[in-house]
Amino acid sequence: MFVSVEIDDAIRTRRTIKAFRREPVDRGTLQGLLELARWAPNHHLTNPWRFRVLGPASLMRLKRAAAELAVAAMPEGANAGAIGEAAAAKLDRAPTLIVCSARQSGDPLQDEEDRYATACAAYVVLLGAHARGLAGYWRTPAVLRTAAGRTAIGLGDDEAFVGLLHLGRAAQEVETPARDDLESYVEFLE
Repeated sequence: MFVSVEIDDAIRTRRTIKAFRREPVDRGTLQGLLELARWAPNHHLTNPWRFRVLGPASLMRLKRAAAELAVAAMPEGANAGAIGEAAAAKLDRAPTLIVCSARQSGDPLQDEEDRYATACAAYVVLLGAHARGLAGYWRTPAVLRTAAGRTAIGLGDDEAFVGLLHLGRAAQEVETPARDDLESYVEFLE
């Protein structure tokens, strides 16, 4: 179901949701959201963003890598099974997960610009999902900064990890948090 939302309202009402109902986002809706992402601003029209929608096998590989990472970093005497299960369970919060990465050229300036453009594309996906009545959550889990996590989802050496987008139908409501006043973060220069 597509619900039209004014852009100002969409920006002001989109919230991070961490509890989702179990039904996955259908492929057609995902394709529509990912098509919107290509309209994000990007210097020199490099279109650096890459999106990987995780399926059952890739999710299982990523969960295994997350559990192994958590167990390797656990305090002495901790329960390895419980630690590993808890780390893997964070990847079960949403029924649909999308890994967002930026293709890297090797030029430091272009790569920086491309990471920012990719972050904009990821936010476009979140706003588009919100406009369609879906909930979203942008995470940057440590596992996707490791070789095991990158291998689990096929993230190449020529890509920089940007975010893991959780999408689905909300199973919770969140309050609107207070935001800083405009004067606290804007300066008009002469």
